[in-house]
Amino acid sequence: MPDRSFLAWPFFDDSHRQLADAISKWARREISGEVGEAVDQQCREFLSSLASGGWLRYVVPKQYGGATESLDVRSVCLIRDTLAYHSGLAEFSFAMQGLGSAPITLFGSEELKRKYLPKVAAGEAIAAFAISEAEAGSDLRAMQTTARRDGDHYVIDGKKNWISNAGIADFYVTYCRFPEAGEKAFVALLVEASAQGITVSERIEVIAPHVLGNVIFHESRVPASALIGREGDGLKIALGTLDIFRASVGAAALGFARRALDEAVCFARERRQFGQALSDFQITQAKFADMAVVVDTSALLVYRAAWTRDVLMQPVTREAAMAKLYATESAQRVIDEAVQILGARGVIAGSITERLYREIRALRIYEGASEIQKLIIAGQVLKAAAAGDEHAR
Repeated sequence: MPDRSFLAWPFFDDSHRQLADAISKWARREISGEVGEAVDQQCREFLSSLASGGWLRYVVPKQYGGATESLDVRSVCLIRDTLAYHSGLAEFSFAMQGLGSAPITLFGSEELKRKYLPKVAAGEAIAAFAISEAEAGSDLRAMQTTARRDGDHYVIDGKKNWISNAGIADFYVTYCRFPEAGEKAFVALLVEASAQGITVSERIEVIAPHVLGNVIFHESRVPASALIGREGDGLKIALGTLDIFRASVGAAALGFARRALDEAVCFARERRQFGQALSDFQITQAKFADMAVVVDTSALLVYRAAWTRDVLMQPVTREAAMAKLYATESAQRVIDEAVQILGARGVIAGSITERLYREIRALRIYEGASEIQKLIIAGQVLKAAAAGDEHAR
């Protein structure tokens, strides 16, 4: 049973504490951490179950069938934290509904919101966020997929790589270069999976099973109403969305780390070596201390970022980058220590610690690799210093 004392922190109100208890009880009852071979089908089943439980409503505002008045980042983080503790694939399924629909929530027209968000909340439409390309992973400005205006439509050409939910998504929020508005102009377009000229060229197998693939757009035509925000605002929309969801990636890492710590403690209390429990050795206790400090520090950073966005309604570029960087990097260390404590049992294929070891690795890469988070944080520090110098004058 994970430590829930963090819920007493002032980052939360009673509604968050009730949510945390409810999702925890539901997950213990409904989720198995095992992943079968039919990953597509399992993701669909998770989405159906999450929708039935009412959890997908937390990625959509109340006006469109959601649970909260506006997108509440603390709620999203609490749910990702809890789901990750039980199942990486369940957490992934929830997260992609949020990431794929958030551009509509934050920047979309009223028409797009009314058409798609209620379906997202009900699990009737699966969302995807299509931005990465083979030569434009962290360097978003290097993307080559283009959109051009053709009367009342946009025409998209290009290829998106490593797209989560590729092949099962009902729509892709797709980011494209838009040369008509200038060299550095981009657009975000909502493209239905049934649109002309879309193919999933290949599925990608990764160390922790997820729905992942490449999507080709060949003269794909979408109506002008599919534009999210304004022409030229594509990167602003992408980065604004990532600012929110990067903190929740940290929450997912936190859930993995909590589970690893609990598994290690449980094992060490039962495992006997040299006439005493493994947990009685001071070297083991020192490991637990380090792991516990890391878990709480990650939680403080994650929920500080979420609280800042929800309550202060301030940009959280710096806070979200810190949360993602620290929580994902430190979760890797916590899980590695758990494997070490369990010894041979920790590396058995299909064991919880082996699964966690595979699950955590991707979080240090997607939605901005750790190296990119460091650049973001440094940029924010230097920007604040320059602003201070200007104020001093």
